[in-house]
Amino acid sequence: PEYDDTIRQGLASGKQPPAIFEALAIEAIQRACDAFRPVFNETQGRDGFVSIEVNPHLARDTQGTNEEARRLWQSVNRPNVMIKIPGTKEGLPAIEQTLAQGINVNITLIFALKRYEEVIASWLAGLSRLAAAGKPLAPIASVASFFVSRVDTLVDKRLDMKMAAAPLEERRRLDALFGKAGIANAQKAYAIFEKMLASPEFKALEAKGAQPQRPLWASTSTKNPKYRDVMYVEEL
Repeated sequence: PEYDDTIRQGLASGKQPPAIFEALAIEAIQRACDAFRPVFNETQGRDGFVSIEVNPHLARDTQGTNEEARRLWQSVNRPNVMIKIPGTKEGLPAIEQTLAQGINVNITLIFALKRYEEVIASWLAGLSRLAAAGKPLAPIASVASFFVSRVDTLVDKRLDMKMAAAPLEERRRLDALFGKAGIANAQKAYAIFEKMLASPEFKALEAKGAQPQRPLWASTSTKNPKYRDVMYVEEL
């Protein structure tokens, strides 16, 4: 009900539902950014961010994603907003372009280690372009949202299929693998993050004031009711 008046006003003025939703989202994100602004200030721009996502229908549209990221950045108009871009193949060049324009980026829906490496490469390229343009790097923040539990959701299903056709001894071995792939994948991702921190490419940008792109562990709630609800948080 908190949104009803705004929705009615939007409809009365001829706005379509997507435009009404975006107006509501932008207002909510602005309020959240303002609420977290003290954290942003106290940590000198390291924490206190709020994310708003580009339209998911643009996930395969590089130019459309870049244009919407810029438009949302200007509409929210807060230094502690991050524009969420999905880590699709088409999203990679949009990530680079968006960062090169001095916009904070949250790269979301990362599952594969290879894609995470590509995301890091796009982030480094974007910051390099920003530095080449003589723009400050220190204010630019980015996170890579690496999904955890959804990996197990997929792998556990495949293990179930294997279990059904396996002999007893093999089933015991397979049973021990349930709920393990997500954390193993995250550990390997963190090793990639540490490798990036030590890389010459990042060291050169760090010398110019760049912040590291931190991994953000997403999807840490358990999807399988058999698992403890804090399993992923404890393991991470």
